[in-house]
Amino acid sequence: MPERLLVCTDLDRTLLPNGPESESPDARARFARLVAHPQVTLAYVSGRHRALVEQAMFNYRLPLPDFVVGDVGTTIYRVGKQQAWTRITTHAAEFASDWANQSHHDLKTLLQDLPDLRLQELSKQNDYKLSYYVPLDNDRKALSAVIRHRFESAGIHAALIWSTDEPMAIGLLDILPECASKLHAVEALMHMNGFDNSNTVFCGDSGNDIEVLASPIPAVLVANGHGDVKQLARQLADESGSGAQLYIAQGGFMGMNGNYSAGILEGIAHYHPDIAGWIE
Repeated sequence: MPERLLVCTDLDRTLLPNGPESESPDARARFARLVAHPQVTLAYVSGRHRALVEQAMFNYRLPLPDFVVGDVGTTIYRVGKQQAWTRITTHAAEFASDWANQSHHDLKTLLQDLPDLRLQELSKQNDYKLSYYVPLDNDRKALSAVIRHRFESAGIHAALIWSTDEPMAIGLLDILPECASKLHAVEALMHMNGFDNSNTVFCGDSGNDIEVLASPIPAVLVANGHGDVKQLARQLADESGSGAQLYIAQGGFMGMNGNYSAGILEGIAHYHPDIAGWIE
């Protein structure tokens, strides 16, 4: 076990058991015991904005994190025991540069005539996150090409992050500065706090986790992740030479099923077997 460990985990359907699959009894309690160790730094890495992260922490009685990455990597907060929620803004200049110093409203105006794009609620937007609902049967490849062409013509460098809200049966599109992503934010946390790939683990389940899951950072894809996500993550990780840094939970660790926090623990134990003694 390393002297220090940075655990970065997505929330919805990764740590939170809010998908259709069952949660192993005591899995979240075991997770809480693990991250309570002083050697562990905990970061929640979510597409949610701050208020929804706090709501999830309350509703699911989650451990207090040291950091929260919200809004798909466009916001970073230092939380800690004092629950200070101090915003870290060191990357705002990079975000502005990627968007050619144009505003959220300017980007929205460029796309306002596209009928398949329906703006998400105001609470799900921020200065550097433009979010839409998109029908599941939409041709994502064709729509992405149209959006990219319009942005390129305006000198805008943007990342298009697609995912699916399965309970609502709707597609989700987050438009971010090109340099903004969960991967970029996790790497920033690692750099700020002196972690590297030997003592960091990322855990996720969905499309907006793919970039980290396929990166050189040791990653865990929980067993309840969608089959298409597992296939794509494995393909991209293998193509990039990071196949050994992706673990897909199968279940069986300590008698648990590998879903949600059980999968997180299984994956961390894959990379750091000594943690089993920390959660007994």
